[in-house]
Amino acid sequence: MSEQAPIERQEYNITVYTENQIGLLNRIAMIFSRRKMNIESLNTSPSEIEGIHRFNIVIHETEEVVSKIARQIEKQVEVLKVYFNTNEDVIWQEMALYKVPTDIVAEKAKVERLLRENGARVVVIRKDYTVFETTGHREETDNLIKILQPFGLIEFVRSARIAIIKDSDGFNRKLREFERAEPGHEVMENEFLNSREKVFTM
Repeated sequence: MSEQAPIERQEYNITVYTENQIGLLNRIAMIFSRRKMNIESLNTSPSEIEGIHRFNIVIHETEEVVSKIARQIEKQVEVLKVYFNTNEDVIWQEMALYKVPTDIVAEKAKVERLLRENGARVVVIRKDYTVFETTGHREETDNLIKILQPFGLIEFVRSARIAIIKDSDGFNRKLREFERAEPGHEVMENEFLNSREKVFTM
């Protein structure tokens, strides 16, 4: 009897377009916690459409599980549409800040060169410390931590991931096309929810 190949788990980026409602973030987080799933990264921001917010959630799972999660999130009343993509299907970045002693940077040209080679730029210079900022993928920001540790890295923080879907016509375009096809007399709360399958396809 042949053994089944293990189901492949990988990073997925879940993109959620929502109305900006209090309590929604907590309900979305509960969907993951009930399944005992860890969220690797979570970012919320305004989207390209006024009044509509965009969540970017990163998890490490199988495609089957991610598909079920996406459908469950989409059942939330305020959620307009959910997409999920692998890292290869999105353009993504994370921002990181590094605090290092100013005297070390000033005295050791090697540190300045290493920072420059890693695309870091100065954000704040004070007598006791200097803060550098860089953007990139997780491996790149992690690598700079290792580089700076021997020179007295004081503090490090990294942002949540932001991502744009590569092969997408855009949420805004789909919404405007729907408005032209079925114009309404006035804008009403939740007016697109009953027709979201027609509107929000990419």
